[in-house]
Amino acid sequence: MEYIFTLKYQLRDHDSDLDALVERLGAAGCDDALIGVGQPGRLALEFTRDADSATEAVRTALADVKSAIPTARLIEMSPDLVGLTDVADIVCISRQAMRKLMLAHRATFPLPVHEGSASLWHLAEVLDWLKTRGGYEFDAGVLEAARIAIEVNIEKEVKRHHALHQGGFDLPLRL
Repeated sequence: MEYIFTLKYQLRDHDSDLDALVERLGAAGCDDALIGVGQPGRLALEFTRDADSATEAVRTALADVKSAIPTARLIEMSPDLVGLTDVADIVCISRQAMRKLMLAHRATFPLPVHEGSASLWHLAEVLDWLKTRGGYEFDAGVLEAARIAIEVNIEKEVKRHHALHQGGFDLPLRL
């Protein structure tokens, strides 16, 4: 099956030669990725990878990037955090229809990760919710990739938090 996902990285100063990065990534097996470098010191790789599972696709992509650019630091994997417009596009309905659906089912609709003028949800949670309701069409690979994205992003944040606090911290509140 084909999985589409994006890995975003922070680069070290010595990894600023784009041509050299493209060569190294291609040699490491990332020839199935579109490479973007909009912001200095950042790298985005949009993979379209064939694999037996999303887990395998992401695991091999992470390993390939690590072998090509060992000092790159993962910032984020997507698809994960999305707004209602993103979800509406995936399930081929209007943003207004998605908003009405969310408002009509406040008690069961997934809680946002961030709520404000631009609220964000985990894509996998919203797609799982829509799947249980039935009647919404979307690529199963998107849901599988979104589920892995949550895991990758949480694992990355836990490692970052441990590094910031050198592994020794207690949560001040029990949630």
